[in-house]
Amino acid sequence: MAVAPDAERSSVGHAITTLLPLRVKEFSLEGRKIGYATNGTPADCVKLALGGVLGEGTRPDLVVSGINLGPNTATNIIYSGTVSAATEARILGIPSIAVSLAAFVEPRWDVAAEIARGVAKLVLEKGLPEKVLLNINVPNLPRNEIKGVKVTRQGDSNYQEAFKVGEDPRRQPYYWLAGTYEMKDTAEDTDAWSVANGWVSITPITFDLTARDHLHALTEWDLRL
Repeated sequence: MAVAPDAERSSVGHAITTLLPLRVKEFSLEGRKIGYATNGTPADCVKLALGGVLGEGTRPDLVVSGINLGPNTATNIIYSGTVSAATEARILGIPSIAVSLAAFVEPRWDVAAEIARGVAKLVLEKGLPEKVLLNINVPNLPRNEIKGVKVTRQGDSNYQEAFKVGEDPRRQPYYWLAGTYEMKDTAEDTDAWSVANGWVSITPITFDLTARDHLHALTEWDLRL
C-alpha cells in the first residue's frame, strides 16, 4: 500500500509537519484503491502510514521510498525527501531502501522497478544492520546496457549553485535557486561516478551522524566551562 505526497516535494530533506494538520485522501488506479495521498512531506508519509492510515499496530516488513525522478547521490542525499522517507522508516525500526532513477526526461521506470524488486527481495531475505538503509541509484539505460551493480560509497560531488534574480509584476525582486551539477569526486567507488558510467549504485547509509574519527581529538580540547 502506498502513502505518497500529493504534489512535488523535492529537496525538502527530512522535514516533519508539526504546525499544520495533514490531510489524507484515498487514490485509485483503474478502480482499485492502491494508496493514500497527503499534503505532507515524504517523511510525514512514513509517520502517517505507521501512525494510523494503515491501521493501528500495522508494521510493514519493508519500506520502499521512490522511485524518484532524478538521482540522489553524493551530498544530494542530505536534501533528498526520497532518502529521508527511507531514513524515517529505519529510525522507526523498519528495513528500508530508497530508489532513484538518474533521469529527468524519458525515464525508464520499468528498469528501475525491476532492480528495486530484486534488491527488496534480498533485503527481506538477509535483513539490514541496525540503523543502516540502502540508497539505490539506477542509470536511465535499457536493461541490457546496464553494466551491473556496484556497492559504492557516498561521493563528494554537488551542485554549483547560483540565484537567478528576477522581478515580479509588482516590481519586487525575487531570487530563484538554480545551478549545475559538478562531478568533483571521480573515484570509481563513488555513487555518482558509478551511475554516470552505467552501473547501478547501492550505497549503505546511516542516520548516525557522529564523526567518530574526531571523537578522540575533541576530548583533547580545553572544553571547560
